[in-house]
Amino acid sequence: MLANIAPMARRSATVTAAVAAVMVVFSAVLAGHKGLIGAAIAVVLVAAFFGLSVLALSRAAKINAQAMMLAGMGTYLVKILVLLFLVGRFQNSTAFNPFVFGLTAIVLVLVYDIVLAITWTKTKQLYVEPDGER
Repeated sequence: MLANIAPMARRSATVTAAVAAVMVVFSAVLAGHKGLIGAAIAVVLVAAFFGLSVLALSRAAKINAQAMMLAGMGTYLVKILVLLFLVGRFQNSTAFNPFVFGLTAIVLVLVYDIVLAITWTKTKQLYVEPDGER
């Protein structure tokens, strides 16, 4: 199971990085240098979030599938709550454009998750652990 995490994460990260570049340019054009800063902060935040998720899932996969599912759900819940907190905390910020920050973060999270889901559905994954005694 652990072997399937890395290729899926790499594919999702690659597509998300391309979308992140587009969002940074779009944000700079849309909102100037404050938009650029807001988009850059969102890119760093989303990259850190998903990097920590891959780390947590990799460690949980060594235990069993139930631990992996729990780790995935737990990290996703924590990421969403932290993102909601940060968007609420910085909604009146003058250092960067908070709208662009939130928009970029949401777009990148959705792109990462959609690519991950598509990649997962195309992966031939055993849903029953073979006992090896046949």
